[in-house]
Amino acid sequence: MSLTKFRTLGRSGLVVSPVALGTMTFGPGEWGADDATSRAIFDAYRDAGGNFVDTADIYSGGASEILVGRFIRETGSRDEVVLATKFAFNGSASPLTATQAGGGNPNAGGAGAKNIHRALEASLKRLDTDYIDLYWMHIWDGVTPVEEIVQTLGDLVRVGKIRYYAFSDMPAWLAIKAATIAAERRIPGPIAIQVEYSLVARDVEGEHIPAARESGMGVMPWSPLAGGFLTGKYRREDTSGSGRLSGANPFGNSKFVDRNWDVLDVLKAVAADLDRPAAQVALAWVMARPGITATIIGASKLPQLASNIASTEIELSEVQMTRLNEVSASAPGFSVGLTSPMIRRMVFGGNDVIGWAE
Repeated sequence: MSLTKFRTLGRSGLVVSPVALGTMTFGPGEWGADDATSRAIFDAYRDAGGNFVDTADIYSGGASEILVGRFIRETGSRDEVVLATKFAFNGSASPLTATQAGGGNPNAGGAGAKNIHRALEASLKRLDTDYIDLYWMHIWDGVTPVEEIVQTLGDLVRVGKIRYYAFSDMPAWLAIKAATIAAERRIPGPIAIQVEYSLVARDVEGEHIPAARESGMGVMPWSPLAGGFLTGKYRREDTSGSGRLSGANPFGNSKFVDRNWDVLDVLKAVAADLDRPAAQVALAWVMARPGITATIIGASKLPQLASNIASTEIELSEVQMTRLNEVSASAPGFSVGLTSPMIRRMVFGGNDVIGWAE
C-alpha cells in the first residue's frame, strides 16, 4: 500500500488516498504546530502522493482552516486536493460557559439548516475556496431531525457549494436512516462515516461498520493510535492513578485499563518481530481491517508524519493479524452475537454460509 494506491470513498466517485492528513495540530495551541512546521507537514504529505486533507471549523479556533487554505492556494493544488472540513460544534462560547446553561448562541452550533449555512460560509471564507469537496457533520446534536440534515446538505451538493457530505460521531441508526431517506427521495446522501477505531476501540464493529457497508458508506477511523496510547510511549507502572495521555485528545486516563495494556503488550511483540515501531503496526492493522476506506493521521512534527506514512508499507501476516485480533477483541454486543458463526450455523442447519459482503 502507498498514498497513491487510491480508492473511492464509499459508493461514490470521490477518489482519495488511503491515508488522510488530519490538521487538528495546525495552528496555535498547547499541542499545535507553528506555521512553518504545518507547511512542512503539508508539503511532505503532498510530496508522498497524498491528496486527502481533513480539517474542521473549530480546529485552533479556525486557524487550521486558514493555514490549509493558504497552503493549497500557494501550491496551486486546489484541483488535486480533496479538501474536507466539518461543522456542528459551537464556537460562540468559552470552554467554561459551553459546559453550563447559557453563555453562547445556540444557533452557532448543531446540525440545523441555519447553522449549516452559517458554518459553511465561514469555512469557505477561511479556506479561501468556492467549494468544499467533503463536508462532515462533526457530531450529531441529538435534536435536529435527520430529514432536515439530509435535505440541507443535499441542497448544498446540488448548488455546488459542497461536492459530497458525510457524518462523524453519530449513532449507526442515524447514518442508516439518512442513507435511506436520501435514496428514497433521490437526493444526495452521505458517502462516509468517521468514528473512533483502533486496537483498543473496536465497539463500532457491532453496528457502525456493518451499517456503513450496507449503505455504501466508507469508514474513516479517527484516533487510530488511541490518542498516542498505541505508540508504546506509556508504561503501565507510570500511569496508574493520576496519569493521562498527553497531546490533543479527549481520552484523559480512560485508556489506562488492564485490557488495553494487554493489547499493547501483544502489539509491541508483533512490532518487535517486524522491527517496526508499535505505532506503525497499529496503523497497519487499522488499514487492513474490513470496511476501512481511509485512515486519518495527524502530526505536530515532521518525523511523526514520516513514521505514520511508513505504516502503509507494512503487510501483516495472517498469524500477526490473528494475534492482534484476538487480544483486542471487544466483548460481543447484542447485534454481534446475532451474527456469530455459531448462531449462523444453527440458522443454516450446521452449514457455514458466507454473505456477499464478507
